[in-house]
Amino acid sequence: MIEKLIYLKSVDPLLLYGANNQHLELIKRFFPKIKLIARGDQLKAIGPAGEITRFEKKMEELFNHLDKYNRLTALELEGILVENGPINGIESQDDDLLIFGNNGKPIRARTPHQKEMVEKYHSHDLLIATGPAGSGKTYIAVALAGRALRNREVKRVILSRPAVESGEHLGFLPGDLREKLDPYLQPLYDALLDMMPARKLKEYMEDNVIQIAPLAFMRGRTLENAFVILDEAQNASVNQLKMFLTRMGENSKFAVTGDITQIDLPDPNKSGLVHAREILTGIDGIALVEFSRQDIIRHKLVEKIVNAYEQKS
Repeated sequence: MIEKLIYLKSVDPLLLYGANNQHLELIKRFFPKIKLIARGDQLKAIGPAGEITRFEKKMEELFNHLDKYNRLTALELEGILVENGPINGIESQDDDLLIFGNNGKPIRARTPHQKEMVEKYHSHDLLIATGPAGSGKTYIAVALAGRALRNREVKRVILSRPAVESGEHLGFLPGDLREKLDPYLQPLYDALLDMMPARKLKEYMEDNVIQIAPLAFMRGRTLENAFVILDEAQNASVNQLKMFLTRMGENSKFAVTGDITQIDLPDPNKSGLVHAREILTGIDGIALVEFSRQDIIRHKLVEKIVNAYEQKS
């Protein structure tokens, strides 16, 4: 008899053990020769060496499943536990599917320009996506980054925004620098939390696998083996955007998103995003995708609001 302690890594114990430990009881029935003791993010297994080895292999399969799909049903659990058993019905042949978000929610490109952005990602290292609020530019970029990280195409994801005030001033916000910047970066947090459990996101951020930083902190860095997103790029100056784009290192993907109708710079004519769209068009390896009101997938009123403001501008 040997004893093995298994750590759940970034796996949510509730997903693995199931409601009222239903999954854990099923696992115990499949391994009757092993005594299992679950304590939070640790699972102790006591039993014969051969059974422990088989148990460890199955746990690794379960971890991989949870890492990929962010869900585990009793049917899927049984399919993994049975030797060569099927995992029923979770794989999708949907070409637009990007990643499975929380609770197995399939996240996919839903509009023509979202699909165009995904398609161009495969053949371009720099994506510049512009369009109105709610059209899914940032969300698709974060989904692509999450998929690249999960598939080990990159080693880290870096998310950035220019800290430009829209009616408020950083100096008057409470807290230290990180707390002052959090409101500017909240949309990126929201997108990430839709893609992965909060537990996993916290671990990734603690390990610097996912980094969130203001644009000003990018100077002097070379970003290799990374998926880097600059959101709200319309509020970056020409020099700031040039500085950001020249951070690109080996095996990196860059995505720049923004809405040129919502420029908060003192002089809107100095937006780096507007300038970049003009001078980078037609360069091999750079793709420009322009979203429209038809891509808006927020509340049905958002498209009408955007349309009303455009008519009055």
